[in-house]
Amino acid sequence: MQRLKTRAQFQAVLAGATVARTAHFALHRCALDSSSAQPLFASDDVWLGAMVPKRWARRAVTRNAIKRQIYTVSAAPDAGLPRAAHVVRLRAGFDRKEFVSASSDKLKAAVRAELQQLLARAARSSAPSSS
Repeated sequence: MQRLKTRAQFQAVLAGATVARTAHFALHRCALDSSSAQPLFASDDVWLGAMVPKRWARRAVTRNAIKRQIYTVSAAPDAGLPRAAHVVRLRAGFDRKEFVSASSDKLKAAVRAELQQLLARAARSSAPSSS
């Protein structure tokens, strides 16, 4: 798995389709065979980026913990991400009343569970339908 690094890579993926959503996350995907994405991605591999804006996670500790969970859950063998470029974007903040600590085990478990749900929804939406 390769990680997205440049702004142009992130923009190309965000211009693609939103494949799955949960209460806090959205998964964007861009096929690597499209002509606009070809020069940005050198290898035909799974590419992944994480966007955790300050707007939804004010503390750096929280943003880093969420990014670590994104990369860990996505790198698991059962994640089932196809060969394409993906961005997992935090689209809503976690309630600070429920998750008081900036980097608690409870927050990490909630993030991990929701990311697994997001990847499962993405796998279902990309699975070919049997008609």
